[in-house]
Amino acid sequence: MKLTITTVLLFICSVTYGQKYQSIVDQADSLYKIKQYQKSVDEYQEAFKIEQKSGFDFYNAGCAASLLGNKQLAFEWLNLALKNGWSNFEHTTTDSDLIALHESEKWNVLLTEIQKEVDKKEAFLDKPLRAKLLKIYDSDQPIRVKYLSAQKEFGYQSREVDSLGKVMMHQDSTNLVEVTEILDTDGWVGVDKVGGIANMTLFLVIQHAGLKTQQKYLPMLREAVKSGNAKGSALALLEDRINIRQGKRQIYGSQIGVYEKTGGNCVSPLEDPDNVDKRRAEVGLEPLAVYVKQWNIIWSVAEYKKQMPELEKQEKGKTW
Repeated sequence: MKLTITTVLLFICSVTYGQKYQSIVDQADSLYKIKQYQKSVDEYQEAFKIEQKSGFDFYNAGCAASLLGNKQLAFEWLNLALKNGWSNFEHTTTDSDLIALHESEKWNVLLTEIQKEVDKKEAFLDKPLRAKLLKIYDSDQPIRVKYLSAQKEFGYQSREVDSLGKVMMHQDSTNLVEVTEILDTDGWVGVDKVGGIANMTLFLVIQHAGLKTQQKYLPMLREAVKSGNAKGSALALLEDRINIRQGKRQIYGSQIGVYEKTGGNCVSPLEDPDNVDKRRAEVGLEPLAVYVKQWNIIWSVAEYKKQMPELEKQEKGKTW
């Protein structure tokens, strides 16, 4: 379709407002993580003046409001989360952020409405396949949480980390057998067939697999993204991991390594760092500066460009 000047202007405005919305939401989330709940709530309020479409964002905002002690606002946002697609009953009922709301009559009403949405969606799900994938998810994630915690507490070279790493590798190999069987039989099944967490489990297990396995299922994931059965962000992360393992530069900056010169964490070799946030936004990823905070990395494009030659040199010769 040929774009008129008016259409182009509307498109530019839409993109600009979308980027501004995401930037504010990212800031709200960062403030929530450091327990500055009032500032987090203030940022969410500003974001929702621009856009009110994401059930996920409304849910997180409700958590921030609950922790702040603003129950009225928390319920308002949680109901908007439900209206905009949020239907994770189990997470809602076990989320410690929402404990302050449990004594309110509105809490049971909210849970009833969420359960109704769950029942509607699950009526069309492949329940045996979903149950199988959820079991795999439950075996994949907890060991990783323990592994990462051990790294922070005891260090990368500790006996605790080594022991947990062996357990994790064994579990990964078991999960991979089951997931590849599903992929080879049913394909990359979508949310409409198995639900969100079960669908995400397919990506998580492949993301933890060896290079040859990742290369084998990359085309399937690409097709799944095109058909709406997987997220573009999942594809971006897998492409980055494969590129790094092949000695190439990553595209989205999702892969984190160690800068041997300082011993600190760093973004593994990255193509065109100046425009990485544009590429990340296109696939639904937060800005790189926000993403790398969890590894205590302060993102600076200028500084990163200075480090790039050494980063690429230290990556050469690695085997996967």
